[in-house]
Amino acid sequence: MKFGIDRLVADASLRAPLKGKRVALLAHPASVTADLTHSLDALVACGDVRITCAFGPQHGLRGDKQDNMIETQDFIDPVHGIPVFSLYGRVRRPTDAMIDQFDIILVDLQDVGCRIYTFVTTLLYVLEAAAKHKKEVWVLDRPNPAGRRVEGPKLRTGWESFVGAGPLPMRHGLTLGELGSWFVQMFQLKVNYRVVEMQGWKPEEAPGFGWPLGERTWINPSPNAPNLWMARAYAGTVMLEGTTLSEGRGTTRPLELFGAPDIDAKAVVAEMRSLAPQWLDGCILRDCWFEPTFHKHVGKLCHGVQIHTEGAAYDHETFRPWRVVALAFKAIHRLYPDYPLWRDFPYEYEHGKLAIDVINGGPGLRAWVDDPAATPQDLEASALLDEQAWTSERRAHLRY
Repeated sequence: MKFGIDRLVADASLRAPLKGKRVALLAHPASVTADLTHSLDALVACGDVRITCAFGPQHGLRGDKQDNMIETQDFIDPVHGIPVFSLYGRVRRPTDAMIDQFDIILVDLQDVGCRIYTFVTTLLYVLEAAAKHKKEVWVLDRPNPAGRRVEGPKLRTGWESFVGAGPLPMRHGLTLGELGSWFVQMFQLKVNYRVVEMQGWKPEEAPGFGWPLGERTWINPSPNAPNLWMARAYAGTVMLEGTTLSEGRGTTRPLELFGAPDIDAKAVVAEMRSLAPQWLDGCILRDCWFEPTFHKHVGKLCHGVQIHTEGAAYDHETFRPWRVVALAFKAIHRLYPDYPLWRDFPYEYEHGKLAIDVINGGPGLRAWVDDPAATPQDLEASALLDEQAWTSERRAHLRY
């Protein structure tokens, strides 16, 4: 198959509208061609594309910033001599001065299929700035490695943030190019928007179910996105960032596992199975031990659970990571009623709101966990309404 960047580099006719234009590139380390040439280098090598500047999202163009709210500075690219502007530093939206540097911006970002991933919001901010200044936006499309499945409640009005660009469910099932189309319609943006589509993407095909496993190399789009298995679990495990539980940062399998020094992981899994065994379909939960080398519980032995989605037991149709992790929270609350589960700290520049609520786009999930009388059926009924509504709403934007 071919990604958007591969088609653009290979086909001069696709590049023809760029002739004579000042072109910007929004990219990160996973922005590479099939032979692993970075998109910036590949576009410059075409000889007919005038790249005047580049942009980096959260974690930077080089992907060197490890954690959330660690900002990247602007710099001059040492090879091409162009300015590289950070959209996760002193600003998160392109400034007027930045916008003045180009006529067309190419967005080549590998997403992981989850509303919370900030590249989604950065795309919206770029579209809004482009609409204001009458610039063109092209998305060089890439696969959604989590595939087409939809899960989780839609973001509630008033809960918009840098990890919540709009009323999307946690797991949206769109490519970045498709999301851009939805943004244009949702926010009524008058912008010249184009998608350089992929060729041969089959999101329902095993074994990748969204990612061309065995055909394309996985490169971390962010430092703690090391593989496809993380991308599959992320719509659930990202919620751990709003808790006192470790999400595996500081281990070799971040965002595939969770744990803490003061929980019995075996007991947690047993409680999860007793509450809603059907929510655990499609994966294997294995209790494990780990000691983070940085971040939460650094240097402490944690008893935890790893969510396995890479073996024969994985079922793409039935695996629902948001429900799996929600159930883990509920089990911990039932086993340890006084456990300080919710982490109170500024999350992605949001103050005065609990991080778990910012992540979920509203307080519904936390309220359900904290309510001893609330059942899995209650959460299922609430989430299902949003999931069905989104599945219908997104249909007009599907390109593959």
